[in-house]
Amino acid sequence: MNFPILSSLILLPSIGALFLFFTKSNKENNITVKYVALFTSLVNFFLSIYLWILFDQTTSEFQFVEDRIWIDGLINYKVGIDGISILFIILTTFITPLCIISVNNSIKNRLSEFLIAVLIMESFMIGVFCSLDLVVFYLFFEAGLIPMFLIIGIWGGARRVYSAFKFFLYTLLGSVLMLVAIISIYWITGTTDFIQLYKFGIDEKYQNLLWLAFFSSFAVKTPMWPVHTWLPDAHVEAPTAGSVLLAAILLKMAGYGFIRFSLGLFPIASEIFTPLIYTLSVIAIIFTSFIALMQEDMKKLIAYSSVAHMGFVTLGIFTIQQQGIEGSIIQMISHGLVSAALFLCVGVIYDRMHSRLINSYGGIVSIIPKYSVLFMLFTLAALGLPGTSGFIGEFLILMGAFKDNFLVAVIASLGVIIGAAYMLWLYKRVVFGKLVNLELKEMADLNKSELFILICLAIPTLFFGFYPDPLIKTIEISISDLINVYNMNIINN
Repeated sequence: MNFPILSSLILLPSIGALFLFFTKSNKENNITVKYVALFTSLVNFFLSIYLWILFDQTTSEFQFVEDRIWIDGLINYKVGIDGISILFIILTTFITPLCIISVNNSIKNRLSEFLIAVLIMESFMIGVFCSLDLVVFYLFFEAGLIPMFLIIGIWGGARRVYSAFKFFLYTLLGSVLMLVAIISIYWITGTTDFIQLYKFGIDEKYQNLLWLAFFSSFAVKTPMWPVHTWLPDAHVEAPTAGSVLLAAILLKMAGYGFIRFSLGLFPIASEIFTPLIYTLSVIAIIFTSFIALMQEDMKKLIAYSSVAHMGFVTLGIFTIQQQGIEGSIIQMISHGLVSAALFLCVGVIYDRMHSRLINSYGGIVSIIPKYSVLFMLFTLAALGLPGTSGFIGEFLILMGAFKDNFLVAVIASLGVIIGAAYMLWLYKRVVFGKLVNLELKEMADLNKSELFILICLAIPTLFFGFYPDPLIKTIEISISDLINVYNMNIINN
């Protein structure tokens, strides 16, 4: 194609944000501002679907590659996609318009600035999944911190400044070593072009230190235990749309990085450090699941469950099995849908009652039945019920884990049981039981926009639960090629 479709996907949200920047933000213009942002994000979503239609699933080669020089001899703007990256792009463009629709009740002031931050963040996140140059990847990867920092720090709760700075400092400091590693790779090989590095490899004697440097960034952003403590604070204080973007997409950039760079560029080091990943993943799955079981704040519970779910993701990636890596990608896509829905469900009742405490609710099933049914669906998807997308990902991850390390797989399987316990207990306490708080009788059920958003998330959650074939066919060739190259490197060394 002569048309630069990937650059268009990256730039279009920023163009929409630029238009909003020159639009006066007041109550009269809020509807116009929202419609402009929504129109921009929807065009980007349909453009990504068109990209998926054009995508050739029979090859693992990078497609729609664009290569332009930014700084001669140092930085090349090089973007392209394969079967792994295209799904994350579609997830990003799907979630963003839903976030924009959801701001009706949650964002009361400076709506234009909030939507600018959301659109700019969409540009940066798509850039991460398209980048084929390490420097460009790093720039997009770190730039995404800025709009999220502003979203939490300006539109967040009472402790928003503390949470915003904790989020920013954790993730920024974690990435300093990755920048040093990228500079080192350029010094060692003379290039930061991922395709060239992937073809010719990196000398074995450098791989361990480089792997650890990239790991320092990805581990914080995943987040892996014990560097996960910024996530519950960020979620609790972030507005609903901010929590949705953080859980649904921002965490997935690190999982994508593990697959693309840790396995792709440092296979020998990945083999050496696999026991470390297994240990941290299993601790995350079990330990944070027990912590989730003790939470009284709904947002904190879902945040800790995200740490446990991402523990399954890192476990599956480093099994280096077809099922394990496929399961990790499907789990990330599923978690993007389900966690977004759960945070939106919390946002719906918080907007009405201004409380996230589980004890503030109970017995609402007869008062808001539509909400209760959809909340039940996403609760079951989060615990991996067969027939939902959550089951497919966890099942494939555990299949890969059983092939690679039986003991690790058995221990990780306990996380499924504990996950079912805390999610079902959450649902029971919020939806069933006695109606102790009489103020709940005045609660209104889902309005049209809330119902539309949750149904939009419910459809792919169920569809891919019963028919995951479109996801598997998109990713299987790319993953197979990645595993073959990985195994050849291990055998040759």
